[in-house]
Amino acid sequence: MCGRFAMMIRPAEMPILFNIEEVEDFPPRHNIAPTQPIMVVVEEHGHRLARLMRWGLVPGWVKDPRDFPLLVNARGEAMADKPAFRDALKHGRCIIPASGYYEWRTGPDNRKQPYYITLANDEPMLLAGLCTTWSGPNGEEVDTAATITVAANSALSVIHDRMPAILTPGQMADWLGVREVRAEEALKLIRPLPPEALKFHPVSSMVNSARFDDANLVLPVKLEEAAVPPTKVKKAAATRTQLDLF
Repeated sequence: MCGRFAMMIRPAEMPILFNIEEVEDFPPRHNIAPTQPIMVVVEEHGHRLARLMRWGLVPGWVKDPRDFPLLVNARGEAMADKPAFRDALKHGRCIIPASGYYEWRTGPDNRKQPYYITLANDEPMLLAGLCTTWSGPNGEEVDTAATITVAANSALSVIHDRMPAILTPGQMADWLGVREVRAEEALKLIRPLPPEALKFHPVSSMVNSARFDDANLVLPVKLEEAAVPPTKVKKAAATRTQLDLF
């Protein structure tokens, strides 16, 4: 699964990386959690745009999101058959830019050790996603999105059995082109990256708490140093909140 990620791409870099014409301001984030705003790249009427959306997809037919489970991830193998994802797969394919993501490995003592995972070439990750707009009874609208996951490759399977579906730059147009590329063809892009395409290292257990959003979270640590009590972190590390946009 993918439950936390980092996004430190500067807004000025977004038009170059994604060939987008419009982008909203977005501060560097090192510990993005579900329900928080995320940057999402979409294609509308032949133009690419970057929009802030809520991480946690809510299908348009849901009457009350409070009574609906939080859909942070969509399983790539099954999403075409799931009512919650079918329409988004046809009409709401998107890309979620990321610098890297976190995953937790369960040790022999059942302690979960977080790892930070990035592309081996240090390029931005293009996470395949689905998005849709939920409309409320009072006219309110919320743009929501979910990441797509696949079975982990052989390198990452030592940490977790799932990983995000990560696209290559050459696949971006076909994934976003919902008008030109049918869902059946787009699904062929959803597969694990080869093991050599990724690298990872252990990080501090500070990332376990969404209260902390600090550049130090992505730095490698020795495993014996990873479980640092939260009280050791400076107050400044917890100043950024969940950005209550929704």
